[in-house]
Amino acid sequence: MSTLYRGGAFTDARSDQLQLGVSVLVTGDRIAWIRPADDEGKLPANCEIVDAGGTTIVPGMVDGHSHLTLPGGSHWIDRASDPTGRLLAVAEDNGELQYRSGVRWARDVGAPTRPVGGAERALSLGIRDRWHGRRDRPYVRAAGTWVTVAGLLPPGLSVEARDGDELLAAALGQLDDGADFVKLYMDGPDANTPPFSADEVARVVAAVHARGRKVTAHATGLSGTRACAAAGVDSIEHGFELDADIAAEMAARGCALVTTMTVLRSWLTFGTTTAIPRFTERTAETLETLETAMASVRLAHAAGVAIVGGTDFGGGSSRANQLPWEIECLVQAGLEPWQALASVTWRGGELLGEPDAGVIRAGGPADFSLVHGDPCTDPAAMWRIWRVA
Repeated sequence: MSTLYRGGAFTDARSDQLQLGVSVLVTGDRIAWIRPADDEGKLPANCEIVDAGGTTIVPGMVDGHSHLTLPGGSHWIDRASDPTGRLLAVAEDNGELQYRSGVRWARDVGAPTRPVGGAERALSLGIRDRWHGRRDRPYVRAAGTWVTVAGLLPPGLSVEARDGDELLAAALGQLDDGADFVKLYMDGPDANTPPFSADEVARVVAAVHARGRKVTAHATGLSGTRACAAAGVDSIEHGFELDADIAAEMAARGCALVTTMTVLRSWLTFGTTTAIPRFTERTAETLETLETAMASVRLAHAAGVAIVGGTDFGGGSSRANQLPWEIECLVQAGLEPWQALASVTWRGGELLGEPDAGVIRAGGPADFSLVHGDPCTDPAAMWRIWRVA
């Protein structure tokens, strides 16, 4: 079965210029070719023709920070203890929302654990495996569950470690369970002191890299982000507070910043219940944090840090189909619209280490959407998806 998407505009999110009058031929689930509409040549027999005129063909998006098995909303922490069957159903709903909104890759950065075969295992790993090969769900790469200091997160939301040796063992245990990468939680009880030192985190990074995997870290404050950058983690999640020195260190070490400004915006209207006390139903303080987060994005972008966008859906009030909100936040923080689009397409693919994620090319998977408007100049265009290939 072949389908021709004829005569649309086209972007690969690598410049601010659209290509006009482009046709894309899909055979099976792969892109056979990308050509000017006036040079299509002979088409396969019984080829379906889709008039793409008036739309822009864009790569499938990558949500760089998501929680597939969590429902989100203002009481997301409470819902993390819901029955297993309920959380698995939530994941199916989230996957459908993502697919229909043009998200083809989901980077799950933390899921509740449940007994599997007599041992605790993150639910996201089973979801990843269940969705493998399905065209109506995103491809998933999952970190398993959070690795934290003892007593920080509610039961069932982390693997706890009391010192550097336990931290290393917990991180490698996540890989043994089948996680694609490791997620550390680097906010601690004392905002001025990271829960684990840079040297302790560096031991984890070295061991995980030796097994061909990556390490990311939840860090919202200066102390945590500073330790993570010094330790050489592959990415920092949130990074609401950066300074110029931290940004320079991240750039030098190839550490990406995964932004989640969407979740801050989602909290502004009603407040939320969250594991981070300073964000609990304090709208004024959340607004101040958002402004600080935007300043941090500007510092990171100016330093040459790779920016990857995520919604943090499931970990706050945002939802699985709201990745365009993060594009808008990134533009408000100073990125050009096409750069913000890159942050939720091929930049996310680079962080995942997946060459086809967020990329549209001949020979690659047919993971793209048709939207109304020019997303290279208008970030709101990504809310107007007409069709997902």
